[in-house]
Amino acid sequence: MLALVPIRLSADPPAQMKDSIQPVSLTWSLVLILVIGGGPVWAVPMTNDPKGFHDIPWGTALSSRQDMESIQADPHVAEYLRKTEPPSFAGAQMTSIVYVSVNDQFARVVIRYQGERAHRQVLGFLESRFGPLEHLPGQMARGLTQQYNWRGTDTEINLTYQASPERGYIFMDSRTLAPRFNDYINGSAE
Repeated sequence: MLALVPIRLSADPPAQMKDSIQPVSLTWSLVLILVIGGGPVWAVPMTNDPKGFHDIPWGTALSSRQDMESIQADPHVAEYLRKTEPPSFAGAQMTSIVYVSVNDQFARVVIRYQGERAHRQVLGFLESRFGPLEHLPGQMARGLTQQYNWRGTDTEINLTYQASPERGYIFMDSRTLAPRFNDYINGSAE
């Protein structure tokens, strides 16, 4: 989650910024633009940490499982599909479900889906299983990009839904293993 803290750019602001009726603050303007343009983000504590995905605990060696098929691998990061698992989650058809390991330890699941109906079903499932979202008065519940977050002791779930193409992404991460992905980012913008 991104935290924005206003800072004062100079000790003596220009004369146009000293007007007491309409103070001008470049920093606050930028903060306002980022908040409005970024879409709504809700973060709630997770009530039922799964400690993995589909009965596979975080840290499991996916390479030794007979039900997994490697689809992409490099020396440190590997992606797998479950051989016998249709891509479904929360009772809805998913575009894909990819299991990701870092140094042969299961650390992340990436789920992709399409459609408003699937989104409502996924969001309802996540709220019922991991905790309801806190909707505050005046908060937008819809927007071009919606983001939701649940954080448990071992697992973090991030859901992003883009309304225009009706496309959703869910990242379920091990809170201790997923940060290791940063060690292997090669710097390319793929």
